[in-house]
Order: sequence, then C-alpha cells, then structure tokens
Amino acid sequence: MKSQQLRKSAPELDSLRLGSGWKVEDLEKPQIIVESSYGHSHPGSAHLDRLVREADQAIYEKGGFAANYYVTDICDGEAQGHDGMNYSLVSREIMAAMIEIHVRATPFDAGVFISSCDKSAPAHLMAIARLDMPAVFVPGGIMKAGPNLLTLEQIGTYSVMRARGEISENQLTHYKRKACPACDACSFIGTASTMQVMAEALGLALPGTALIPSHTGELELAAARAWVRAVELASEGIRPSNILTDEAFENAIMVHAAIAGSSNSLLHLPAIAHEAGLELSPELFDAIHRRIPYLLNIRPSGYWPGEYFWYAGGVPAIMEEIREFLHLDALTVTGKTVGENLEELRRTGFYEKCYSYLVPRGVKKENIIRPLDNPLQKEGAIAVLKGNLTPQGAVVKHSAVSPRLRQVTLKARIFNREEDALQAVLHQGVEPGDAVFIRYEGPKGSGMPEMFYTTEAIASDPVLVESVALITDGRFSGATRGPAIGHVSPEASEGGPIALVEEGDLIRIDIPARRLDIVGVQGEEKEPQKIEEILAERRTRWVKPPSRYTNGILSIYTRNSVSPMRGGYMENKD
Repeated sequence: MKSQQLRKSAPELDSLRLGSGWKVEDLEKPQIIVESSYGHSHPGSAHLDRLVREADQAIYEKGGFAANYYVTDICDGEAQGHDGMNYSLVSREIMAAMIEIHVRATPFDAGVFISSCDKSAPAHLMAIARLDMPAVFVPGGIMKAGPNLLTLEQIGTYSVMRARGEISENQLTHYKRKACPACDACSFIGTASTMQVMAEALGLALPGTALIPSHTGELELAAARAWVRAVELASEGIRPSNILTDEAFENAIMVHAAIAGSSNSLLHLPAIAHEAGLELSPELFDAIHRRIPYLLNIRPSGYWPGEYFWYAGGVPAIMEEIREFLHLDALTVTGKTVGENLEELRRTGFYEKCYSYLVPRGVKKENIIRPLDNPLQKEGAIAVLKGNLTPQGAVVKHSAVSPRLRQVTLKARIFNREEDALQAVLHQGVEPGDAVFIRYEGPKGSGMPEMFYTTEAIASDPVLVESVALITDGRFSGATRGPAIGHVSPEASEGGPIALVEEGDLIRIDIPARRLDIVGVQGEEKEPQKIEEILAERRTRWVKPPSRYTNGILSIYTRNSVSPMRGGYMENKD
C-alpha cells in the first residue's frame, strides 16, 4: 500500500503520527483519510462531526486507521443579499484544492468524503476525480420539513411578500424561525440535494444513501457500510477513474432530468468530468433532457418536501423507473454494476424499508415518484438555448416557466448589477413584456453569484411571473422558480453578445426550438444579417470594464475561470 511504501522514504512520518496520538500498531494499518466539511457554517455541515466519529470507529473495527481532515464550506443561503454570494462558486475551487493538498502531502490508501451541500459536495467529487484514490462519498442527508411542511426555499417568497406588504413582519419571523428544524441539507431539490443525488448516480456513493432524512436514524446505518467499504477499497484498488466514465455521467444526467435537478449541476458536473479527463457538452445535457421525462414531485418544481424522496425509494427508485435508458453495466463504488446494485436492493428489502415511512403520512410512492408512463412532464426540466445572444449556450429550467413565456418576444431592460434589478422589480420599474437583463455577474465578472432575490421577486408576482423573463450570465439558486435563463455564454465580461444588448432591443425566447436571440432594436424587428451588423458596430464601442477585484481570491478566480457552460472552474493557463 502507498502509505507503507512512503513510510520508508519519509522516516519522520512514524514519529509525527505517534506524536499525534497514533499507536505503534496503527502505523501498519491501511490509512484512510476522512475528509469532511464539518463546521458551524450551516445546518448541512454542523452535524457531520457525528458521522466522522462513527467513521473512525467503523474503520478501526475493520482493521484500518482513520485520520480526520476538515475544510468547511459556506452557505449560499447565509451569503444571500450581500457580496458574500460572490465567494460561493470560488469556494468550490478552493475546497477541492485544499483536499488535494491534504491527500498529496500525506500518504493515504483510501478516502471517505462526507458532505451535504451546494459547494462542498461538488468540491468533494472534483477532488475525488482529481486524486483518483480509492474513495467513497458519503452524503450527509436531508433535514425534515418544518410545521405544515414548511421548507427553506419558501422564505424567499415570504420575504418578498413582506416587502410588498402582503404579510406582516410577525408572520415572516414565524416562518424564518421554523423553516430549518434540524441539521442536514435543506428539504427541497436544490443544488445541495441534487449533488448528493448526482454522487450516487455517478456511482461514487453507495446505493440508496443520497438524501436520507437524518431524524430517521437510517443515515448512521448507511454510513457505517460506507466506512467499511473504504477499507475494502484500499486493498481492492478500484479507483474513481474506473467509475467516472462517459456512461456514468450519462446515467447521472438521466437521473438529473428525471428529478428536475438544480440548474447549478450544469456548472458542477462538467467541472467534475474535467477533473476525470472528460468533457460534458451542453448539447449532451439538452439531448438527454429531451428524452428522459420529469418524474419527481418534490419542491421547488413539485409539491412535497425533499425528505419524501427517500421515503419513496430515493435514487434507486428513480433509476428503476428509467431503467431502460440507463447504462446498467456501469461500475460503481460497490465493485458491482448499476444493474447488480438495483437487483440487490430489491432482494434485501430496501424499498419496503423506505415505504414504511410513507404509511403513517398517508402518502403513496406514486404521489412522489411518478411512473414512466405518467410523468409530470414528458421532457426533463432543463433546456440549453443557443442563438445570437448566447453562442456558447444558456440554461433554463423550463419546467418552472409559464407556457406563455416559452415562445415569446420581449423588450430588453438592462441592469449591470443584481441590486439595481431587484429594486426595479420591487418598485414597479419592470413592466409586463420586459426581458430583465442582469449582466457582468458571470465567473469573470463578479464570481457568478446567484440571482435568487430577483427571481423570487418575479416568481412571487402573479403578473410578472407570466409576462417577464430574467436573463443573466450569473446563475440561480437551486430553489429558483419562474422564468429565469442563466449561464449566458460568453459572459458580458468576456465581451459576449449579452454585453452589447441595449434598452429596448427585442429578445425572442423559443424554448421548444432551443433559441435565444436578439431580433430587433428600438422595438422594431430586423433581419438576422442586420442584427449581426448592429452588434458588430456596438462591439467597436464596447469597453471592457475594470475588474471589481484587485486582490484576494476573487481577483485570482475572475482572471482564471472558464465559461459558465464549461463549468466555471479555474483553468491552468500554463
């Protein structure tokens, strides 16, 4: 094993580990790094120390030795409403880099990676792919809903309703205090939940372990199997490169379509694939979402809180519904294929255990996971749009878009900061028929923050949600609802066409045709060739704005990040 080989070339290693509390007999055991995002940063990480302690014990009992390392994450919810959100996406890069440093600087034979949330889960998956060390990803679970099935993604709506005077401050305070009744990821299919699901769908997490509600006690039981599996992997030599194949990513995207997963996954999955030496094209996401139906009736696109997904059988139940499309022979971290894992779950009573939590709630599995022949929508939730406004692509969660806005021509309203757009939406500065542009918010502009409050302000207005679209080179929260088109590439800071749009330009959205185009100026439609001439003339007048950041990590990230449609990761310029 690698750890034993390096003990010979680094004689100080034994001394230092003994000085850290190891016993002499521990030095000969398989060395397992337990890397978690534990920290008091938010509910999705605050409980993970409990799983770390249990991992240590289980690994010890299996004959290995665990070393605990931590890189905590930030919370997109706590970063909302101020410039802290600009640090969200870059935190993924820094977490992955720090985990790389932990593993490369010290010899380990295998790893256990424990996280729950928006940036920690993709950071862990990127690190697993980059390091290519035998590893198991352990999803940190999902919290239960609050009273009357209250969940956190509703707070944005209630906050906007309070700003409009539609509810009282006392009502908003009540909702805020009850929306997160426990630790774990928030109880809806946002980015945190989606990325736990993606880890399992890729084959890096054990079957049935994504989004286990922590209050059930099932999380600890499932995690214990993962600790044991990590020690086995140390001797078996199955590596992430054996698992993270083109077929595995296609399986993950199929599951993503079926659950109406977060649009942020189109940032994270390409970044993970890049670490594995693969490339995921925007066209692949779109093609898969066209043929895999949307089945999962879970918020924010559906009705039920996120915890109900696992009660209905979780990722394996979704895979069973779309089984005919999957690559069933794809290898997973169990050492078995996807198809073999599904067969084993049926034999061992996994589904019956999950369904037992539905019985006292009076809910059937089919209320939550629709059968393939009776989907919520015949296509998956995501569409990739292209056109003269977005040559490299843009992303829309069209399952959340009103039918009235799926083929429409709107008038451009231009904002270079989200704060200005939000105030315009809240104070009648935006009218029906407007296309609200928020630009210079991509990776090279400001770090690619979420446009959450503006989308909530539009989505919670019964008039605007049916008549206004938001278009941005920034991104959206996994909880986003309504007519929101993001990841526009090339971004404004790179001189993409979105930087050239002017007030009053006519913008045509055609989701069925997957198009997003500038089709007119000053309210008058023009021929495509004329539009190209106008854009070329505008480009001669465009001046790249100076960077907002002259020092710190965002100055590094904004200089070195790639396009949103490539994953927004930091590129090695060498």
